This record gives sequence, C-alpha cells and structure tokens, in this order.
Amino acid sequence: MARDYTGQLIVHNDPKAVDSEAFRILRTNLQFASLNEDLKVISFTSTGPGEGKSVVCANLAVSYAQAGARVILIDCDLRKPAMHSFFGLRNNVGLTSVLTGQKDIESALQDTQCENLRLLASGPIPPNPAEMLHSSVMQKTLAEIKGHADKILIDAPPVLPVADAMILANYVDGVILVVGVKQAPKEMVLRAKEQLTSTNARILGVVLNKVKFDRGSVHYYYSYYSANDNHG
Repeated sequence: MARDYTGQLIVHNDPKAVDSEAFRILRTNLQFASLNEDLKVISFTSTGPGEGKSVVCANLAVSYAQAGARVILIDCDLRKPAMHSFFGLRNNVGLTSVLTGQKDIESALQDTQCENLRLLASGPIPPNPAEMLHSSVMQKTLAEIKGHADKILIDAPPVLPVADAMILANYVDGVILVVGVKQAPKEMVLRAKEQLTSTNARILGVVLNKVKFDRGSVHYYYSYYSANDNHG
C-alpha cells in the first residue's frame, strides 16, 4: 500500500509555519539567482534515498503556485515514485503513459488541491527507466510541457544509485541537490556533485534538509515572522 505524504505538504497545510517561510525564502533566492535568465525547468535530486528531495520539490512547487505561477510538477523518479502521494492522487497514468504514446500530456496531467499547480505523475513503473528518460521522446515531451507552464519542477532519483538524475540534468535549466543533515557523508555529497558536474549540469545550490532547531530559536523565528506579518 502506498504511503500517504499529504501531511508533509506544509506550505499548503500551514502557510504560516516556519518551514513554509523557508520554502518562500528558497523561491526568492532562486529568483535572485537568475536575474538575467529564466530558470523555467529545475530538477531536484539527492545523494541517496531518504534525504527529502521529494518533500522539498513538492513544497517549493506549492510555493511557486501560491505566488501566481502556473506550475507543473513532474515525477521523474520512475523507480520509486512518490509525488502523487503528496497530493492524494493516482499514479496509474503519468509520464510513462505519455512516453509510450498511451496518453497525451493534457490527459495525463492531474489537477491538485493547490490552485495553479498540476502534477504529471510517474505513471506505471517501466522495466527500463534510464532508457526511457534518455530518449528523444522524453526531450520532445519536456519541450512540449514547457508551453503549458511558467515553472516546471522535476523530482529526479538520487544521483549515486542510478544514472537517471544525470540524464535529466541535461534537459533542465538547473539542478538543486538536497542533502539530509547528518545523513549524507561529506565524501558522498562531493561525489554526487562531481558526477553531476561531469555531465555539465548547472548546480544552482544545495538545500540542507532535516535541520533541527532548538525551541528558543523557533520561538524567536515565529515572533519575528508574526510581527512582520501583522505589519503587512
């Protein structure tokens, strides 16, 4: 039975939470990182599994949508797809359905509970994920999807276990590496970075995930945020 990740969609569930503000800061930082160009397609990956790349990708997508952008979120983890579980949607139709010609893009896209945000789930898991992603059909599909959205966020598999993230890095405007604090050893993070740069990937930055704050720090942050919010 698929896990339910809807509770981790913090930007939608609790927009005034500290974590939600962190995603808005990330959104703003990405905007400042591309003043002279439009970072329209961004992929998210990690060193290994369980570091929270899907959580970051899903919440940032919601943040962009809340700011008024038309967003399409694509689950390109064709091995262990999870993005549909964040939105309580089905996974029987998705990217693989489009790549195999069973569905067109519009019929494969699903509306989410978040205005301006649509999901292209992974679809049925194929026997050859890397080959499907490394194809002219995938490039053509992504080029067509660009005409349907202002922002496209891609949830890619981890870098080290499989080649998929490096393949996808060639199709996007930038890559964000999500690192779980005290989870990914430094040497493994550096290895992941080297593998991405070897494919000429543009690494936009690193998101440190699973950072623990002490209670006093969180209280100060809430007080500061609330004070600014009350004054517009």
